[in-house]
Amino acid sequence: MIVKMKNWAQILVGVCLSSLVGCQAPEEKQLEADLATINDIRPPAYPLITVDPYFSVWSMGDELHGDATRHWTGVENDLQGIIRVDGKSYYFLGEPVIETRAVLPLTGMKETWSYSLEKPAGKWSEIGYKEGSQWKSTRGAFTNGDDSPAPNKWNTENIWVRRSFELSNTDFHDILLNIHHDDNIKVYLNGVLAYEKEGWVSSPATFAINEEAKQALKVGENVMAIHCENTVGGAFLDAGLVEILPPSVDIAVAEQVHSEVRATQTLYTFDCEDVELEVTFTAPMLPDNLEVMTRPANYISFEVQSKDGAEHDVQVYFSAAGNLAVNTLDQEVSWERPEISGLQVMKLGTSAQPVLKKKGDNIRIDWGYLYLAANDKENTTSKIGVNTESIADFVKNGELSSADEMDKPLALNQKMITQAVAFDYGKVGSTAKENFVTLAYDDLYAVQFFKENLKAWWKKYGMSTEEMLQAAQSDYSKLIKASQDFDQQLYQDALQAGGAEYAAVCALVYRQAVSAHKTVEGPNGELFFFSKENFSNGSIGTVDVTYPSAPLFLIYNPELLKGMLEPIYYYSESGKWAKPFPAHDVGTYPLANGQTYGEDMPVEEAGNMLLLTGAIAKVEGNADYAAKHWDVMTTWVEYLANEGFDPANQLCTDDFAGHLAHNANLSVKAILAIAAYGQMAETLGKPELAEKYTAMAKDFAQKWMDKAEDGDHYSLTFDKKDTWSQKYNLVWNKLLDLNIFPEDVAQKEIAYYLTKQEDFGLPLDSRKTYTKSDWVMWTATMAEDDADKKALIKPMFTYINKTPNRIPVSDWHETTNAKSVGFRARSVVGGYFMPVLKEKL
Repeated sequence: MIVKMKNWAQILVGVCLSSLVGCQAPEEKQLEADLATINDIRPPAYPLITVDPYFSVWSMGDELHGDATRHWTGVENDLQGIIRVDGKSYYFLGEPVIETRAVLPLTGMKETWSYSLEKPAGKWSEIGYKEGSQWKSTRGAFTNGDDSPAPNKWNTENIWVRRSFELSNTDFHDILLNIHHDDNIKVYLNGVLAYEKEGWVSSPATFAINEEAKQALKVGENVMAIHCENTVGGAFLDAGLVEILPPSVDIAVAEQVHSEVRATQTLYTFDCEDVELEVTFTAPMLPDNLEVMTRPANYISFEVQSKDGAEHDVQVYFSAAGNLAVNTLDQEVSWERPEISGLQVMKLGTSAQPVLKKKGDNIRIDWGYLYLAANDKENTTSKIGVNTESIADFVKNGELSSADEMDKPLALNQKMITQAVAFDYGKVGSTAKENFVTLAYDDLYAVQFFKENLKAWWKKYGMSTEEMLQAAQSDYSKLIKASQDFDQQLYQDALQAGGAEYAAVCALVYRQAVSAHKTVEGPNGELFFFSKENFSNGSIGTVDVTYPSAPLFLIYNPELLKGMLEPIYYYSESGKWAKPFPAHDVGTYPLANGQTYGEDMPVEEAGNMLLLTGAIAKVEGNADYAAKHWDVMTTWVEYLANEGFDPANQLCTDDFAGHLAHNANLSVKAILAIAAYGQMAETLGKPELAEKYTAMAKDFAQKWMDKAEDGDHYSLTFDKKDTWSQKYNLVWNKLLDLNIFPEDVAQKEIAYYLTKQEDFGLPLDSRKTYTKSDWVMWTATMAEDDADKKALIKPMFTYINKTPNRIPVSDWHETTNAKSVGFRARSVVGGYFMPVLKEKL
């Protein structure tokens, strides 16, 4: 059964009042007020399906219905839900996937454009324009990239294109522009401006057309004319027109009355007149159970109950669209029904199956297979078919009574294929009834590691996909209970460490932090936990992404942090990376074949690797993991001994406003990394090394205080006074019991930071007003006074509540207006757990 909100609060009260060891419980009245804060947070986006960087679905608004559910990149990955009560249907999930027909298809490789690379004279966008010798004719789209699906190379800054087409009528229900462009664009229909945009659209998408341009269309000959300007980087251009078809059935909208995000669950409650519906999305990301945590399967459960005590006929419909299994809608998909005992299962994927053929940031998976499974019971029906037909079938009959679509393969921009399940609850009274589905994705191979294709970690346990689905189905009840228990533990840990608002933030970001990774089995059976730099540059296994995310994994399973470090250790120890400091990354996701980032970060990454290995030793109470990598760590610490105290003009993770030499915060990292190496040497029975590097770190720390002194704080760089920066790296001084810097250094900084806060947080440094929220949480952890800590944390809660960007949490935002500057859905929000780590240590 789904735990109700009132029970959730009661359980947490009991946990805090009776179970916390060493916790001085607050008054029960205050505690209940704190627990209510979990409902006060307004997520910028709600996690629904969270497995890895590819299998990821979010609701990016306050209501679960009314907008399409989306991949974290913003591209539609459609889930839909409808409840039918006494014959009346209500949407509760997603947006109706609008059916369209192509009025003017995208050109792809076939249709013809006229184009000019020189600015044309005259009324070039109109029908009667006479194309001169500067205009050429070609088939297909335009690009400057070798890997883009377009036959025509466009390497100039500007391009002008024209395309004639015939219309037999203009009586459209509605018509949209279908376009893929990079960068700035203006589109004309018969000489009338139809659409313009600064920026790019990275894959084909539909947009409204100006009403005047719609009216300009006529029976007979028409022309679409476009000017596109490539300002930087990649270039692409293709466009067409689509008609929106009228809806085939009328469906009301359920009233959403409650929403809540916990660590592993997102819950919604809907009022459907005489029936209440509770919908729960569960990702059983249990960090102490890697077999379960890494299964690519999430649950969606539907609990219904009469509100008026009378019995009502209730049916529930759920579907997952084929666009969860493609990168672009022009890709063809095929489907089948695997025979799995006790289950109704549907399987869908691209016909081409280009396994591990793509790399990059803003792309989605187009290999492997999407599965939707439900118990094979008499009250359950299912269908693989055209979206509108399946919905009409359910709305009319309360079940999926027609056969699966047989016309395959199909491109989804021709027909949107969905996998759908319908549950007939029969008569529903005051006793709640529940059903659930399992939504899963088998990617076949997950990551390529130095040319070897690796499988996801869950396959290490010898399970086939069919067995995994059966296990997920049979484990449902115990995993729901285990997920609820973990959610309570995590919330209570955060509540104790930072208060109710902080706990609500931690619950929100947990799944984001974990699902921005992929867990795979390495070539020798080892655990690799690869991060992806989402909406950054797509790097895989980036050290300076691992570093801020580490607190979450140090708390709940250090093996996952080791899994982040191992590929970097391998890269150096194998000789494939020969420099005396670690690599920045091991490739571009999902191809981990060696660093692809164009610039090294020597002090940054060496400091990160040593500090994180030292943190693992501290948490585990031994330095066994460090001993495995001692030789390469020694190379890195020697580099820091020579180059770390006063860093040269080199890239570091905070260089959003430009590179800096003599960076004081980077110097702190190097100094404490040297000290951490000394601490590990002491643990491993190497007293001479311990003494040498501990003494070196203390000497550097004293010099640092002298060079960075800037009155009532410490400067951004050694050579520029009247500047400042967050010295968040100082947090390790106390957490690891290094005691290299006097404690008053950190407290002097904290006092100064409190004078520099903006409405939505503490800026990263004195150069700009934006910040990195992960570092703010680290900085807050340095505060000895609890009130100071909460004063630094509270604006982060406010930022998340107020940001206008409805995307998974962005870790880079403006402190003056809460707008995202860049990044989204990144794993670095694991750094929000640094106050909890301090409590643990």
